[in-house]
This record gives sequence, C-alpha cells and structure tokens, in this order.
Amino acid sequence: MRVMKKMASFVALAMLLHVASGFYLPGVAPQDYVQGDELNVKVNKLSSVRTQLPYEYYSLPYCKPKKIIDSAENLGELLRGDRIENSPYQIRMLQDQQCKVSCRIEALSKVQARQFQEKIGYDYRVNMILDNLPVAVVKMENDDGVPVKTYERGFPVGFKSNNDGDDTAIYYLNNHLRFTILYHRDVESGLSRIVGFEVEPLSVKHSYGAFWEDDETLLQTCNPSRGVYVSNAMEPQPVAEDEEVVFSYDVLFEGSDIRWASRWDTYLLMRDEQIHWFSIINSLMIVFFLSGMVAMIMLRTLHKDITNYNQLDNIEEAHEETGWKLVHGDVFRPPEQPALFCVFVGTGVQLLGMVVITMMFALLGFLSPANRGGLMSATLMLFAFMGLLGGYYSARLYKTFRQTDWRATSLKTALLFPAVLFGIFIFLDLLIWGQRSSGAVPLGTLLALCFLWFGISVPLVLLGSYFGVKKPAFEEPVRTNRIPRQIPQQEWYMNPVFSIIIGGVLPFGAVFIELFFILSSMWLHQFYYMFGFLFIVFTILIVTCAEISIVLSYFQLCSEDYRWWWRSYLSSGSSSLYLFIYSIFYFFTRLEITKPVSAVLYFGYMTIVSCSYFMLTGTIGFLASYWFVNKIYSAVKID
Repeated sequence: MRVMKKMASFVALAMLLHVASGFYLPGVAPQDYVQGDELNVKVNKLSSVRTQLPYEYYSLPYCKPKKIIDSAENLGELLRGDRIENSPYQIRMLQDQQCKVSCRIEALSKVQARQFQEKIGYDYRVNMILDNLPVAVVKMENDDGVPVKTYERGFPVGFKSNNDGDDTAIYYLNNHLRFTILYHRDVESGLSRIVGFEVEPLSVKHSYGAFWEDDETLLQTCNPSRGVYVSNAMEPQPVAEDEEVVFSYDVLFEGSDIRWASRWDTYLLMRDEQIHWFSIINSLMIVFFLSGMVAMIMLRTLHKDITNYNQLDNIEEAHEETGWKLVHGDVFRPPEQPALFCVFVGTGVQLLGMVVITMMFALLGFLSPANRGGLMSATLMLFAFMGLLGGYYSARLYKTFRQTDWRATSLKTALLFPAVLFGIFIFLDLLIWGQRSSGAVPLGTLLALCFLWFGISVPLVLLGSYFGVKKPAFEEPVRTNRIPRQIPQQEWYMNPVFSIIIGGVLPFGAVFIELFFILSSMWLHQFYYMFGFLFIVFTILIVTCAEISIVLSYFQLCSEDYRWWWRSYLSSGSSSLYLFIYSIFYFFTRLEITKPVSAVLYFGYMTIVSCSYFMLTGTIGFLASYWFVNKIYSAVKID
C-alpha cells in the first residue's frame, strides 16, 4: 500500500511538472509599440545541420546597413556561435510594405557565386530576430485530420535542382523575403505587442526598366500598382558568375489572438508527447525491477544475514561465518589510487550540484528559449560555483582514507577534469577557427572561461577542501585490519570488467529515449523545453544508478571481495559508454554530416558529454553504495 501511494504521488508530480512546463517565464519585459514605431530586425548566424559550422550573416554578400552594429551577446550565445547584428530592413509598426528593394549586386563575382553555392549545397539557413523572436517558416501539418501550424526556424539561403539532361546542379538564391509580423493589440490602451515573426522565402529573377535608379527603381516583377507580386511561379534567381541579383522584401502585419505570454507556444509545439510519456513508463519499469531486487536484498536476505550474524554465540560459529560479514575488517580499506578516487568523487559532486540547480531554474522557466544562451551560461557559472561542494567532499573523503597530502588532491580536483575538457575544447576550437566559422570562440570569451576556471572555480575548490579537512572524517562502523585479507577466486560473472559493463545497461536504458530528444536539440537545432519530463527522467536516473550500484556491491561483498570502491563508481558510470555508442548510432542514422571536420566536432563534443555523464553517474552510484555499506555493517555486532 505504501508503495502504491508513493507511485501515485510520483505520477501526480509528473503531471504537475508537465503542466508547469507549459507556463512561460520569458525573462524579458514585453515591448509595447504604437503605429509607426521603428522595428529593429536583427540578423544572426547562418547555420546548417549538415556541417554544424555556423557563419556570420555578412560572410555572404547580403545587403548591409550603412554601419554594422554588433549586439551584446552573453557567454552562452558566443559559445553557440551566435553573432547578432543590425540589418538594412526598414520596418515600421503596422505599416505594410510591398516590393521594397534592399540592394542590388550588379554582377556576382566568381568568389561570391561560389560562396552562395557552397552555403546552398550544405543547406544553410538564415537566422533573424525581431523583438527577441526568431524568424520562422510556417509549416502546416495534419494532426488527426486537423491542420496544425508549426514553425521551422530560419529560412534556407536557396535551393538547387538538377538539369534534365545531366546531373549538373543549378543553384537558386532566395532573394525575396515576405515577412509576416503577427501582433496582438490591447483594446484598452491601443498598444500592440509582437507575437510572431514569419517569413516566406522566394526566388525571383527581378527585371526593371532600362536603367537602375537606386531606391526609385520600379521593378517589373514586383509592382503593387500593377498588381504584380512575387510568387513561386516566376523565374527563379540563379546563382552564377556575372549574374545580377536584386534583393527585395515585403512586410505584412497580421492581427492575432495570441497573447504575448503565449507567443512561444508555436515554436515549442510538442507533437511527440506520447513518446515522452512512454520514455517515463519505460524508465519506471526499470526502476520497479531494480527496486524489487533491492527490496528483496534489504528485507529478506540482509535481514536474515544480520539476524544470523548477531546470534553467533561462540568463536567456533564465528569462524564458520561466510558472506559479506567475513570481510568486515577490510571493507573500509582505502582503494587503490585513493587521491584519484577522491578527485573523481569531488568532480562528480560538483557536476551533480550543477545539474540539480540548473534543473530547478529550468523548471521555473528562467532558462527558456527566449533567453538565448542562458542555459549554457547558467551551466558554466554553476559548475564554477559548485567547486565549493566538490572540494569539500573530495578533501573529507581523502581524510577518511587517512591520507595526508590533501592540498595536492584539492588541486587535482580543481584542475584535472576541467583541464581535460578544456583541452578537447581548444582542439575543436582550432578546427572551427581553421574553417573561418563564427563558432570559433573569440579571445575575450576564452579569457572569460579562464577567469571562471582559475578565478572562481579553483579558489572555491580550495576553500571547500579547507573546510572539508577541518571537519572530522566520515565515521566507519568497523575497524580495518592491518593485514589485508586474501580474496578468494571469483566466479566468472563477478569478473570486474563483466560486472562493470553490465552495470551500465539499466541506467542507460532509463534515459535513452529522452536522450534522443536532447541530441536532436543539440545537433538538429530544435528547441528543447520539456524540462518537466527531463526532471522526472533525471530523478529516475539517480534512483537507477543508486540501486544498480547497491545490488552489485552487495553481490561483490557476498563473494568476499572487499574492493568495492572503484567498482561501485564504475558500475553506474559505465552507462556513459553506452551513451557514446548511442551517439555513434545517432550520427549514422539521423545526421547527414559529410565534412570530416564536422564529424570530428560531433564526436569531440560527445566525448565531453560522455565524460561529464561518467563522472555524474559514477558519483551517484558510489554515494549510494557508501551509504549502503555503512548501513549494513553498522547493523551487525563486530567483536
């Protein structure tokens, strides 16, 4: 009955978090407009899921304003390759415009034509921003016969088609943009707020009179006074050397019933809600299975063992004891490489604190997509500040192992894991820089990252270590013998490599469905805002890692093998191996990356993710096993 009540509470929590994720806390104040107010359309990076290499908008010969002004980006935006700048589009609130000319390229040079063709060939999309909303192409989809409007972020640079006679590709440029700006008007105040930013990209080979007259030129292919508007039926604009290109745009304002607080709903429309619930049910089944095993161990086997051990009356019976009590004099013997083990645990605690607090902020809506780069910025900042916890637990565990050189261990905790990640990051950044991509991190951003590391994280780790050393060591319920006990020969299924590899299966199985959506948001440039689901799956992951580590540690101790420290860490941490294998499967089945540099970037960043996941899940497994071992040995009488 108690289990059923807990499950009912858990499902209720899941529904509550799912509903809560529908509320939007944007983190920015709404902007009110009156008719005639100037609207600032900003351009962002060019992005492609086929290369994962972003480029600045003006790296292509698009129309430019008289002076290019960079918008201030936060740390997360810079790391994502965002480069936000002003644009030449002149738009005023509630004033429709037709056939507005941006500029003209009299003749494409060979270099310019090649640049456009390359970006079109790799399916690059143009990203723009208006009132903090990204531009999107409207896609109508059927949902059980009901048409549903969805958004596709950005618009393609162009398209290509093949000649009828051969396989030669002909490239066409989307040189006409039809903007539709949705607005919601407040009846009482008469003020309007922007609630949508849509675009229809079109390709048209513009024609005009005998002479080009700059802003006064009247286009024959787009003339409102004659009722001529750009359409897909017109001859498209080819991309080739010496081709003339005229860029133009329309602006249409359309009233909407969408309120400002709900304007992101179409961007975040979730069409696969049932899959998320299936993911949670799948994870819960794994938790039920593991919980049953743990309950059997705790309630039946362990209770029976403890009762029998406490009823031993004489020395002869004590000498005949078998199982986990037999290794009570060695179970808390420090592991091999105790300093490295403490470093791993301290780093894992630091990551665990970062993830939990980040998840809390995300659930409250502070890390919504409206706050571009906010999630990454918060993650980096919290990792730096969680160094206090990492240093504390690393030093206190090191003291428990009766070691003395805690300063060196503290420095390793502060430097080892970040150094590995930073080394991979710098290598990948050099590759991106070689491609002249905007994804290359500027020098100022690198200095900011170094400041977070050496100016905040390292001092906090050392401070936490100081407090950890000042605290008493963790109490152990039994004494450790001076001479190590000989470990008997183990069965094949208790082989460390086999048990460690098996231990990672269930934790990975609990999260692999949700992992698909996370990878899609990372590599297919999709929004991820299912933090309610993610919180539940993360909770299940914690329980799964804890239970599988406890079960395997118990079996190991029953086999009279007391070397459980590292194995408890590696058993749950090995799920990171399956995560990396799944990322390989995802690469070949879901992505269309062909450039070698892009493939290196993908696997480089997935290595960083897998290493972090290893530290996180390994620490969860160890902490659970450490609690379990303390509990069972404190429950028996030891002479």
